[in-house]
Amino acid sequence: MITTLKRHWAEVPYNLKLATPVVLGMLGHTLVAFADNIMVGQLGPAELAAVSLGNSFLFIAMSVGLGLSTAITPLIAEADGFKKSFEIKKVFKHGVLICGIVGVLLTGVVLLSVPLLHKMKQPEEVLVFAVPFLSIVGVSLIPLMLFQAIKQLCDGLSRTRLPMYASIIGNLLNVVLNYLLIFGNHGFPQMGVAGAALGTLISRVFMLILLIVFLKRSTYFSPFLTDLRWRLVSWRFSRRILALGLPSSFQVFFEVTLFTSAIWLSGILGTLYQAANQIALNLASMTYMVGIGLNVAAMIRVGNQKGRKDYRRLNEVAQSIFFLTVVIELLFAIVFLAARHVLPELYLDANDPLNRADNLIVMALASELLLWAAVFQLFDGLQVVIIGALRGMQDVNFTAYITFVAYWLVGFPVCYYLGLHTALASQGIWIGLTLGLTVSALLLYLRFQYLSKTHRIHYVTP
Repeated sequence: MITTLKRHWAEVPYNLKLATPVVLGMLGHTLVAFADNIMVGQLGPAELAAVSLGNSFLFIAMSVGLGLSTAITPLIAEADGFKKSFEIKKVFKHGVLICGIVGVLLTGVVLLSVPLLHKMKQPEEVLVFAVPFLSIVGVSLIPLMLFQAIKQLCDGLSRTRLPMYASIIGNLLNVVLNYLLIFGNHGFPQMGVAGAALGTLISRVFMLILLIVFLKRSTYFSPFLTDLRWRLVSWRFSRRILALGLPSSFQVFFEVTLFTSAIWLSGILGTLYQAANQIALNLASMTYMVGIGLNVAAMIRVGNQKGRKDYRRLNEVAQSIFFLTVVIELLFAIVFLAARHVLPELYLDANDPLNRADNLIVMALASELLLWAAVFQLFDGLQVVIIGALRGMQDVNFTAYITFVAYWLVGFPVCYYLGLHTALASQGIWIGLTLGLTVSALLLYLRFQYLSKTHRIHYVTP
């Protein structure tokens, strides 16, 4: 046991080296949502609930696109393990084309889905703000998907810093634009919730341009960006990427739609419940970004070892990342428990004379939900990291089945029943989320152990 722990700790520095830039880049996105919520929250609970509802639609579309793009990283990592630069270029070229097309299609789907908001039994005072928000921010999916394709190249080559720099700078721009456009500061028009959406669109276009500039100026990336021969596109090779990407897309879709259902169910309970749910969900999403960073680290390292066919080493590095995830998520759980009454105060003003009574109710509800957010930290982080390891092994179909069962056959029914048919209300919704994530983490770990053991049995030292 002690020897195993020592091996795990020995892997921590390199795992963190890979994961930290991804975490910081993803946290940039989440902190922008955090800033959006804080700024929009100053306008009132209805505006805060509107951003929550609009983002729930957007996140469904993003889940399809981002899940699809994750196929690029393990393929590049495997090619990098073999040192095949031509294969890397081929994956990247086809990945960019697929992500660009998907970005356009998803934008169209989001814009066409705007009328559905009126059929979801959501409060009218929320829909007034949610409709223009979603109409503007939906267009940002095109630059986001192109950015994601280029980011996956960087991740697959274990060069995770450049996307981080582009994300941080772009997201800082988003915060500035929110300040100017939401409130109409320094002569800019006061656009409210629509200003937050426009700031997101502009910043995502800027992030894409900035990352392209970074890669063009890098001598390391020049062999992978020159002579790509865009006209020579292989449908057979594209199908290989889609064969990996589509199941991953469905897996992310199942998870995101579960959390979207929580927003929808909270909206049925009322505006105040929906606003409280948004606060707890936004805080939990920030800690989830650490899991995403470790997910990428697991995908890269497992993909490298798969390319080298070193399955014993593959299991060792994966287990070390799982161990690190458990330690970090336990620390986050402690923070949520200790600060559950303080954190909601960041979002709403308890002394606002116009909304004081409503704000106090929302903060009290949010503090209760943070109890459950603390509980599911461990399972949420662990399941997403195991998914990364399985993607690195290019095992994606079974993962999609597992997540569907855990989220929709276990998690959602519990959310629905306890949330709408018991006195637990919004706490019941979060009990269902926690149960779904717990089942997912357990089944995914058993899947990884099975595959890892099977490969190790047939392992031959090179």
